[in-house]
Amino acid sequence: MTPVIIDGNSLTLADVVSVARDPGKEVLFSEAALKACEESRDLKLRLISTGQPIYGVTTGFGDSVTTQIAPAKAAQLQRNMIRYHLNGTGPLAPAEVVRATLLIRANCLARGNSGVQPAVVERLLDLLRHDVLPEIPERGSVGASGDLVPLCYVASALIGEGPVLHRGESRDIADVLAAIGLEPIVPEAKDGLGLINGTSFSAAFAVLAARDAHQLAVTADICTALASEALLGNRGHFDDFIHEHRPHRGQRDSAALLTALLDGSELSLPHSQVVDLNEPLEGRGHGKLRRSIQDRYSLRCAPHVNGVLRDTLDWVDRWLETEINASTDNPLFDADSGDVHSGGNFYAGHVVQAMDSLKVAVANIADLLDRQLELLVDEKFNNGLTPNLIPRFADDSWDGGLHHGFKGMQLACSAITAEALKTSNPASVFSRSTEAHNQDKVSMAPIAARDARTIVGLTREVTAIHLLAACQALDLRGTEEMSPRTRAVHGVIRASVPFVDGDRRMDHDIAAVVELIRSGAVAEAAGVPAS
Repeated sequence: MTPVIIDGNSLTLADVVSVARDPGKEVLFSEAALKACEESRDLKLRLISTGQPIYGVTTGFGDSVTTQIAPAKAAQLQRNMIRYHLNGTGPLAPAEVVRATLLIRANCLARGNSGVQPAVVERLLDLLRHDVLPEIPERGSVGASGDLVPLCYVASALIGEGPVLHRGESRDIADVLAAIGLEPIVPEAKDGLGLINGTSFSAAFAVLAARDAHQLAVTADICTALASEALLGNRGHFDDFIHEHRPHRGQRDSAALLTALLDGSELSLPHSQVVDLNEPLEGRGHGKLRRSIQDRYSLRCAPHVNGVLRDTLDWVDRWLETEINASTDNPLFDADSGDVHSGGNFYAGHVVQAMDSLKVAVANIADLLDRQLELLVDEKFNNGLTPNLIPRFADDSWDGGLHHGFKGMQLACSAITAEALKTSNPASVFSRSTEAHNQDKVSMAPIAARDARTIVGLTREVTAIHLLAACQALDLRGTEEMSPRTRAVHGVIRASVPFVDGDRRMDHDIAAVVELIRSGAVAEAAGVPAS
């Protein structure tokens, strides 16, 4: 495998996802970055020797900035800072988030502006190499001055204190370091502050949520294609002409994919082939069937909804790639000029705005697919399919009193969608004043990023239920006239989950399709390459 080389400037979002989800991925510290860190550290030590006050190095923290700390006590100051922030609560961050956090923090410090000893960066990479993961509670950070509380659990591990997860077991870091032949870091001035005074924990959640949202954008279009076929829709709604005249890139990309997915379908027809509205269609369901020159909004406007997500992801990715290649702590050292600068790069405003926007865009996908599901299961709208997609018997009859089909699935989907919509409330507007009004405007980025992770997960569940219902509907309708690409998706679903031929539990079906989405199997079957 090609290793990831951190230099503070060229880390990609794909690198972060790869390291987060592949514990065997090799990560190396570039020679140029090592030199930059050494020069920054040398400047820090020279300035300390002059007696110059440096925030968080020879002064206290926050509102204690006016209190001078003797250079001889600078290392103890770092240990104390780490310890008094170890007050996180809530569930522990998933392993993939912790790996991403370690990588992003190492890369930010590798820029060589933070004044930390290079051994700090090396030890972060050592933890990655040996998959030693600090146990980090998710709650406790307001996103300025950086992710202080969660990142203190990383800093604590580096100085040999606290529990870590290693080989599936919770162990004391001191014991793990001894077992793998490493010593705890002995912190010097600024080392602790450099580790915790940054946005890396928020960014880790954000990068992984954005990656999974890309996958949902593709899967949502696949769902729309299946729904259009199941409902005998009009694929002319996705024609190039329409979307060229409202040329948002994401909308055009979504419409183009829908057109490609439905190419060859005899169920969802182009506008020119839609039959006379008064002509009944035989053999495609029960009752009198009609095609329409205009489908309902959840089908007709699907590219407009999904296009917003796609375009949001475009700038979210740019912002996040800048963030993970930035110096996000304070103060920063300029080895070229010999100056030290106090500022606020720890303020995660771009991360929180990105995640608040992503939350809304993804939640709207959940709502879109929930509305399509309602069309599929409701006999008033599903163009002749059975109520709640109740299975037919051998004689083509069905029993709506004894069996209830997807009635429970629609109820569950509605609940999940409501939760996604509720969680989309922006976090960025809930700034709280902390540190005796020193930190009087904070970002709330970690809350927004965790919410984005939650909404992506909920929307993936909605998507799974939609796929199950659409495949059921197409089984009832007849799969032989589906397009080649949608038929391949149907085949992948059916290889894991059978047709619902009578009322039964379906939670395991949902879980199975969630995994097909997560693994990329659904997109691969549709012929959509992984992004």
